Amino acid sequence: MTQQIDGGRIAARQLVALGVDTLFGVVAGPMIEMFAGGQSEGMRVVGCRHEMNAGFMASAWGWQKKKPGVLVAGSGPAVTNCLTPLYVATESAMPLVVLGGSAFSATTGFGAFQELDQVAAAKPVAKWTGRVDSTERIGEWVRLAVGKALEGRPGGVYLDFPGEVVGRRIDPDAAPIRPAPELTTAQPDPNAIDRVADLLANAERPLLLVGKGAAWADAHEALARLADMGLPYVCAPMARGTIPDDHPSFANAARSTAIGGADVVVMFGGRFNWIWGLGKRFAPDARIVQIDVTAEEMTSGAPVALGLVADARAAAEALAEALDGRRLRCAGGSWLATLQEKARRNEESARQVLTDDSIPINPYRVVAEVRDVVPRDAIVTSEGETIMGIARAMMPAYVNRSCFNAGTTGCMGVGAPYVVGAALASPDRLSIGILGDYAFGAAAMVVETATRVGAKPVFVVVNNEGIAGHMLQDAMLPPGSPPIAALLPARYDKLAEMVDGHAEHVDRPEQIRPALERALAADRLAVVHVRVDPKATRISGSNYLQ
Repeated sequence: MTQQIDGGRIAARQLVALGVDTLFGVVAGPMIEMFAGGQSEGMRVVGCRHEMNAGFMASAWGWQKKKPGVLVAGSGPAVTNCLTPLYVATESAMPLVVLGGSAFSATTGFGAFQELDQVAAAKPVAKWTGRVDSTERIGEWVRLAVGKALEGRPGGVYLDFPGEVVGRRIDPDAAPIRPAPELTTAQPDPNAIDRVADLLANAERPLLLVGKGAAWADAHEALARLADMGLPYVCAPMARGTIPDDHPSFANAARSTAIGGADVVVMFGGRFNWIWGLGKRFAPDARIVQIDVTAEEMTSGAPVALGLVADARAAAEALAEALDGRRLRCAGGSWLATLQEKARRNEESARQVLTDDSIPINPYRVVAEVRDVVPRDAIVTSEGETIMGIARAMMPAYVNRSCFNAGTTGCMGVGAPYVVGAALASPDRLSIGILGDYAFGAAAMVVETATRVGAKPVFVVVNNEGIAGHMLQDAMLPPGSPPIAALLPARYDKLAEMVDGHAEHVDRPEQIRPALERALAADRLAVVHVRVDPKATRISGSNYLQ
């Protein structure tokens, strides 16, 4: 007689069949069998301290692996703790599957333990929601949820598990496990590719915009071919590195000039939302082309003239073929040289602050030292009101999907768990976070989780003693207010000592580089705590790599 298995193990078997080998979550009923099932099926189970942190870890893991991050949560408050990661994943196009337990069906309606309509709660922030209706169909539902998270534009999905379906034991033959289907990518219309190629070939001031969708689609090689033709490009913050930032056609250092002056703009896998100015920055006569996997994006925040519903890599490859051997009109002009000179001037304007020896330390100096010491393939996460802007401006990226920050939603608290999730997904690469003290403190207990599961990230905590340092406290609150936006000058390096990690405390600029070098060589979790000037702000006009 075949040994019976419970619903948690069925779910784990289906995830393994789909190529998912890691679970994140907080152990709680009625989903304990799912954690146990993951262990039994050979999955790595990452037990976290809070569902929100687990969700962000899973999202970063999924973004790196090109698979859905899977978060398992108990019922009621455990699931409501998942709503923010679901919202962030959906808006930032990161694949996340939340498997949430819920009250036992036989007890609902009469005040069951942690009773909540969790599907309704998740619906506004998720790409898709569903509810398992029997133990026998768990595999089908899990397979469906994973597909919804991955295909088209990735996003967050929620699948609800009534308590009785998880613990019930059945014959495994009654719950079939199926692999993922083989899928082809959405190919662009050949006639549309010819039209876009003609636009680019005849443009005096062409510009490519590279969004997260291009990074997700692994369009880096094809886009590099276009950049090699002398076509300037600007990357969205989390798309940095899709083409290496040291390419001559990289125009982020002259972003405003490029976007405002281009006569033909081609967007690859990005949305015309607030990040791109909702179309207000473009030249009035610019011809705008958008390439995206979903057609509804073509009527969003910019006057798109032509929309191609296609995979970003497939479209970039087709465009590179169509332009191969053609002479581009912009090659005989000064457009690229103008952007390069503008970028050089912007970089020069900020050079002095990068070597500032002032005490208290200038935060620009910290980021400059990090920039000069990390390897080229490092995965860099930045978060914080002041420090994220500085890091986004100054930290280059050279490898596809190597940048994390607050993303489309501007969510704070994502940074520290993103660092850990990326470290787990890519243990052979450095995962480093450049985080403000508020940003790190929002999720600082991830250091215990990371150490327990063997991750070795490096956190650089840039402590300006508050949200935007003392700027908000001093400028926005009444004189004499108690510390609200301002924070204590806490010693965050002590958290590394708590888990036998590597700790560094820095309060002088000449100490920064040696401390970073020791942290990178430590081969374990490290926290480098740097006290900086709490009154320092971002320098106007110095956002030269954004």
